[in-house]
Amino acid sequence: MTWLQLRLDTHPDQVEALEELMLASGAVAVTMEDNADQPVLEPGVGETPLWGQTRLTGLYPADTEMSEVLAAFPQEILRQANQRVEILEDKDWEREWMQHYHPMPFGRRLWVCPSWMQPPEPDAVNLLLDPGLAFGTGTHPTTALCLAELDGMALEEACVVDYGCGSGILAVAALKLGARCALGVDNDPQALVATRDNADRNSIPTAALEVALPGDFASAAWRGAADVVIANILAGPLVELSGTLLELLKPGGTLLLSGLLENQAGALTSSYADRIQLRVASDKDGWVCLRGTKPDIAGEFASG
Repeated sequence: MTWLQLRLDTHPDQVEALEELMLASGAVAVTMEDNADQPVLEPGVGETPLWGQTRLTGLYPADTEMSEVLAAFPQEILRQANQRVEILEDKDWEREWMQHYHPMPFGRRLWVCPSWMQPPEPDAVNLLLDPGLAFGTGTHPTTALCLAELDGMALEEACVVDYGCGSGILAVAALKLGARCALGVDNDPQALVATRDNADRNSIPTAALEVALPGDFASAAWRGAADVVIANILAGPLVELSGTLLELLKPGGTLLLSGLLENQAGALTSSYADRIQLRVASDKDGWVCLRGTKPDIAGEFASG
């Protein structure tokens, strides 16, 4: 099926009204995207920030009379919005995506492979993963950093917590690399479904992986029990969750934090400084992974 799309370049104060006009004029979907390379990294709770320059795209059926659609919009706004109508040919988007997702190596042993492709190194530690609704495929630098760190660790018989697990890629990778048990925590129920699906795809025993919403896991059993705690989220939540993450980690255990830009590392390290000494363990494309070892005695730090 062929579609028509109407694109408007506008400002945040006009987005809501234009979105309503698009939907009222027959758009079946409306999307917003950055039109000035301005990242929105960390919205506050309840906030829905928009970019200073926003591109609004409405998707219309191919038989839509676009001249009538455009007549419904304020003409002054259209003149300023760099408006354009384009034909969008329908594609087999799943097949299109499959052509561009390939096996990826992380560290010395670990590969993340699409389930429909033969692993390039059958004797390696191969994690089979099909990206879905939850975040985490290994393509983002922060996930790649965490996977490489895990690959370089001795995880035999370890217990690992993946806080903010998304697709479960880090928890499943840890189990494939020798961990005895793992806990995947996420506030999105879809992430927990995806994590369990990916664990099943990799023949992870059900008993080896617990998945739960924050506060719903057996906190008493996990308190101070984790050899490794990983949190690949954002700087703000990493600060807010510091007590929770460190409570799960046993003395002498390793904390891995990612989801951070290079210029956020200093402030994050300082916020943990009275409890654990963190350092930049690795970096990629402007993102960093912090690593530290929880002291055996309060106030005694180790560098990890």
